[in-house]
Amino acid sequence: QVQLVESGGGLVQPGGSLRLSCAASGSIYRIRSMAWYRHLPGKQRELVASSISGGTSNYADSVKGRFTISRDNAKNTVYLQMNTLKPEDTAVYYCNAQIITATIPYPTNTYWGQGTQVTVSS
Repeated sequence: QVQLVESGGGLVQPGGSLRLSCAASGSIYRIRSMAWYRHLPGKQRELVASSISGGTSNYADSVKGRFTISRDNAKNTVYLQMNTLKPEDTAVYYCNAQIITATIPYPTNTYWGQGTQVTVSS
């Protein structure tokens, strides 16, 4: 079993910053990728940023230049630094990971965190 535990959401004023964290634990052989998605009210879940092992990162156009994804591989943790937040960034943010589990036959599974609310409002 693998668990993803998120933290760092909350209420912030427009222009402010937040940092989300997501720690993976359990039967992990190797993490192939980690990403952040968000679910805006009335819309489908969308990819915010992703980090693939080897260093490649990708961002949604709406957050480029404002958000930064980073990983601490020793801690199996991914972060999302969110700067210059806007009211339209208000959403539930979900951590996602593609993990090779440490059980024969070492399948790659997709895991999701429980979600953390980010509210940008004055």
